[in-house]
Amino acid sequence: MRVMLADDSTLLREGLVRLLADEGHEITAAVGDADALLAAVAEDPPDAVVVDVRMPPTHTDEGLRAALEIRRRWPGTGVLVLSQYVERRYATELLTGSGGDSGEGVGYLLKDRVVQIDEFLDALDRVASGRTAFDPEVVRRLLAHSSHTDPLRRLTEREHEVLARMAQGHTNAAIAEQLHISRSAVEKHINAIFEKLRLTGTTGYSRRILAVLHYLGS
Repeated sequence: MRVMLADDSTLLREGLVRLLADEGHEITAAVGDADALLAAVAEDPPDAVVVDVRMPPTHTDEGLRAALEIRRRWPGTGVLVLSQYVERRYATELLTGSGGDSGEGVGYLLKDRVVQIDEFLDALDRVASGRTAFDPEVVRRLLAHSSHTDPLRRLTEREHEVLARMAQGHTNAAIAEQLHISRSAVEKHINAIFEKLRLTGTTGYSRRILAVLHYLGS
């Protein structure tokens, strides 16, 4: 996989370079600000980029805005955003503001998750292949924030568990394995979720995940 990295922390950036290189990935650029990232992607779009939300000069949302621009101009490039904290607005904007096939090939991880190497690499693989990868803690916060809405109150405990894993970007097979239930049971729970959330008309697995997350963030 060809990957670009953007983080103003030299220590983290170089650590990711070594980690990904050791895993056999090609690092085509490793930069410290959003403008340099956009210039590098424009010259040679990679399979995926890993970008911090907050970078110079203001350390607010430069990385997020670069991520959205990449999704708009190069929809074939997966985008994995890193953040120090659970920033609900940024997660929601990443999902609902990306261009092309919105919500596909995007992910949002807390920086602490990077030290869990298998989870980080799995998330990167998912966004590069056009799927989603959202930190479990981010999803938990989104679910908690939206728990006051009537449709979500109608979900059973098991449906909440399935929904949370869907939001993280897991496949039906992975959800079945994690919850120790059959794949057909997962499919039944998903159908019930979309019926209760009035999303039965949505087509496409990734787009259905986006619709759920968009609903949760609304």
